[in-house]
Amino acid sequence: MAGFVAESVARMRLLYNILFPFFLLFSAPFYFWKMCRRGNWRKGFRERFGLRDDALKKELAGQRVMWLHAVSVGEANLCVALVEKLRVKLDGWTFIVSTTTTTGMGELQSKLPAEVRTFYYPIDLFFCVRRTLDTVEPDAIVLLEAEIWPNLSWQAADRGIPVCLANARLSDRSERGYRRFGSLFKKCFVSLAAVGAQNELDARRLQSIGCRKKAIHVTGNLKFDGALSAPEPTVDVSAILQGLGAAADAPVIVAGSTHEGEERLLAEIFLKLKKQHPGLLLVIVPRHFERAQSVGAQLKETGVSFAYRSKLAKDTRAECLVVDSTGELRLFYTVATVVFVGKSLTAHGGQNPIEPAALGKAMLYGPNMQNFRAVTTAFADADAALQVRNAAGLEVGLAALLRDAKRRAEMGRNALGVVEQNQGATSRTTDMIACVLQTRSSDRPD
Repeated sequence: MAGFVAESVARMRLLYNILFPFFLLFSAPFYFWKMCRRGNWRKGFRERFGLRDDALKKELAGQRVMWLHAVSVGEANLCVALVEKLRVKLDGWTFIVSTTTTTGMGELQSKLPAEVRTFYYPIDLFFCVRRTLDTVEPDAIVLLEAEIWPNLSWQAADRGIPVCLANARLSDRSERGYRRFGSLFKKCFVSLAAVGAQNELDARRLQSIGCRKKAIHVTGNLKFDGALSAPEPTVDVSAILQGLGAAADAPVIVAGSTHEGEERLLAEIFLKLKKQHPGLLLVIVPRHFERAQSVGAQLKETGVSFAYRSKLAKDTRAECLVVDSTGELRLFYTVATVVFVGKSLTAHGGQNPIEPAALGKAMLYGPNMQNFRAVTTAFADADAALQVRNAAGLEVGLAALLRDAKRRAEMGRNALGVVEQNQGATSRTTDMIACVLQTRSSDRPD
């Protein structure tokens, strides 16, 4: 029986490594186009194929190396806090961090100490992963959230490298996908040395797709810990808004991490609300800053006067600001009267509602918050946010909150309370990883 299972796994690995290059070939133009739009793609491009100079290999030789992977900006910020804790807990270890996006790389390089090396995650082709593992020779790998790639998982298992999954969550859609390709991913999940689930529901789902029960720990959501740290005031957002002609006490709607279709709806609602609140300002922060021109075109069609964050001049006057820069969303949240959390009205999944909550802001979001189900349930139970069903509900909700300062303050206090009650995930995750490494060390023969 064991031989049959091993043969089936071997066949699956062979099939994946035959088919994945064809998938990559057909999807490459789309991903290359996205990289070009985001810019700065040339730097580190070779690293995506596992190609590096020998300097890194020589630098890491003889070190106990932990490789952490953070997909993009959100995970990168969590990774910075986790590395800080791990460096204290695991004396003598060397840490390296990878990411997939250029924006994620920017966050890592600006926030990690210089001795923590960063690089781009390799494409999941067999030889690209092998080259990377040969170069960094990690003693442990930590993946944030649910970034599971078969070749990395298989090759790490072949080399006896423990892989931990931190801040793991599993949406309905992801669970269905992993079940559909169970024969491909089950071995990946079974081999995980430790899994830090965000909540009990995620823990049950992770076990159902193959994670071993004894490897799963409910550590909480790392996003709660990171949210309480004050954003670094790199720009004066109040001065920016006043420069547009707004009064110092003008009400401000900040729409964070918006997706296609939401900006037009917000602009139409904004024009109606402005009749009751003449000084009202709208700040739109698209999830992908490269969409800014498209957002501007839609605003122009609605008749809303707007300006781009990157093109402000002293005489610029506008009733809407489109933030076409990165890393400034939390700063704009600080001046918000009301916050709308994007990817929740016309798209599925939702974006992070914890950041405005940690700032004590009254917030609204649409019905599609599947990626933050447990978080939105906690906010609902605490009367800390308003979830609307559609654009009409968003208009009614915004109007009500703009009229009622007492209600806004109450919701903001409740939201901050939820964040404060959910602290400690970073420490629990650090302890989980350290426990795995200690167990591995004690299991080694003298």
